[in-house]
Amino acid sequence: MTNPTSAYAAVDGNTFRSSALTRGPWHPDHQHAGPPIALACRAVERAALEHGLTHISRLTANLLRPVPIDELAVEVAVDYVGRNAGHFSARLIAGEKEVARFTALAQRENDVLLPDDLPGHPAPLAPQGPQESPIATFPFSGTHVGYADLVETRVARGRFFNGPCAIWFRLRYPLLEGEIPSVYQRVAVAADSGNGISAILDFAKYSFVNSDLTINLLRRPQGEWICLDAHTHLGPNGCGLAESRLFDAHGLVGRATQSLSIRSRSHS
Repeated sequence: MTNPTSAYAAVDGNTFRSSALTRGPWHPDHQHAGPPIALACRAVERAALEHGLTHISRLTANLLRPVPIDELAVEVAVDYVGRNAGHFSARLIAGEKEVARFTALAQRENDVLLPDDLPGHPAPLAPQGPQESPIATFPFSGTHVGYADLVETRVARGRFFNGPCAIWFRLRYPLLEGEIPSVYQRVAVAADSGNGISAILDFAKYSFVNSDLTINLLRRPQGEWICLDAHTHLGPNGCGLAESRLFDAHGLVGRATQSLSIRSRSHS
């Protein structure tokens, strides 16, 4: 069997074949949520562009079921488009089951001259740039081909699975065979990793799966590298929240949040 060279290959206009590079850490037959969220983001981008809307300012993914490493179909609907913004929804289908549902806000970009003395500006930078950050790998890498092979990671602050940390992500392979991924797709592939990189529970003893992801972007990201400065917060009720500040090499671009379900592996 030849090694995969992209996360997905197109079967037809809205159906895609998943490769082993999408495999996540929770189950060998299930995808990491980052790649399929990016696949849906791609479909939303294309629908928004038809209306002259070029900035994806929000993408929310509701993860209904585990996403199998199989053929996926993406369906997009235009909910409402106004002069400056449009609302879109999408569904991700595997077989006959809907596995994820999405909503998105796309905006029209305009050049606006801003004052020089705005509070909080210029936007903060990541703790350290990608070129100055040492290379690191996910703790679950090497077991089998998967998400840890799809992305290159570098540590700007802290370390994997040991509390708050900042990690740079870059795609090693295209999202879709024969196509350069957009900056929004690069963000989506990375942003779902916030709860993993900032984990404060022992992966061998607990699962802390997220059932959603919301990405808010204040501007268009730039370049191949995306940094997540992530924190995990846990409640006493088996629920939690992971939040990440998102950066490119030029500074803050937005935030991502994930709702977590905490389970002890001895009782799951």
